[in-house]
Amino acid sequence: MLEKQFTVTAETGIHARPATLLVQTASKFNADIQLEHKGKTVNLKSIMGVMALGIGQGGAIKIIADGNDEQNAIDSLEELMKKEGLAN
Repeated sequence: MLEKQFTVTAETGIHARPATLLVQTASKFNADIQLEHKGKTVNLKSIMGVMALGIGQGGAIKIIADGNDEQNAIDSLEELMKKEGLAN
């Protein structure tokens, strides 16, 4: 199991478009991938779960991946967030 912490830098936070990108990326992997924010954890492969967290700018998030491709999943999600200017 791997975990990585990020701080949301996008002015609009993680709204519909970036949430969709994250879910699409997470769905490419077999690993169980969770997103944690303010003590709540949701499946990162669920658009409704991600949207329900209401993550705004400055929010601290943690991505937790568990499975045979967990490292690739974390790396791909980190790359996406940096490329899209979502988090660091």
